[in-house]
Amino acid sequence: MGIGPGNLEHMTTKARKAIEEASIVVGYGTYIKLIQDIVRKDAEIISGTMGKEVERAKIAVKKANENHTVVMVSSGDPGVYGMAGIILEVADQEKTQVPIEIIPGITAASSASAILGAPLISDFAVISLSDLLTPLEKIEKRLELVSQTDMSIVLYNPQSQGRIEPLIKAYEIMIKYINPDTPIGIVRQVGREGQQSKITSLKNLLNEEIDMVTTIVIGNSSTKIINNKMVTKRGYSLTD
Repeated sequence: MGIGPGNLEHMTTKARKAIEEASIVVGYGTYIKLIQDIVRKDAEIISGTMGKEVERAKIAVKKANENHTVVMVSSGDPGVYGMAGIILEVADQEKTQVPIEIIPGITAASSASAILGAPLISDFAVISLSDLLTPLEKIEKRLELVSQTDMSIVLYNPQSQGRIEPLIKAYEIMIKYINPDTPIGIVRQVGREGQQSKITSLKNLLNEEIDMVTTIVIGNSSTKIINNKMVTKRGYSLTD
């Protein structure tokens, strides 16, 4: 299930109810901390570090097979770079008959867009720059193609202290096809304590403070700055 960007007020009613009723809650430690106030006092919490997703999925399926009510939490939406896929794969591998429900959440693209204005009002693409599970060559190819479509682009997992090459590569690709003055939005800690946002232009991308908890939104040729907000025009006529 998806907990949304992190703030409890942005979590769906259904997701909150599932957490409150679960006897076991499984997830990445950072996400568990975000929801700990609504976890049952007698619930078992199984948390872990990044990179142990398969291990946690196997534990969750095992506990469910033992007739526990288990919730596996993902930030944002579980089907967008989340745990929904691996849970279904593990359940299939284990031949489990336990019913599995995917509960959606608000993904970072939607959350960041709302903070910035309305940059995703038309077609857009979401690309993760994390090359832990996807080869950088494939990421670059996707960026090369989508940058030529004049769609708005959302970049997830753009950069960390030990991983700066993907963002540099992304910039080099996008600047070939996208006007350097195109508005972009940079949002850190979307929906969490310490949230920061800034609107600038594509040419300034590499000069900004960017890390793993940053979401980047690149506008298209119709994106303008209106009252300090990014607005991508959809084509409506304001005059009759």
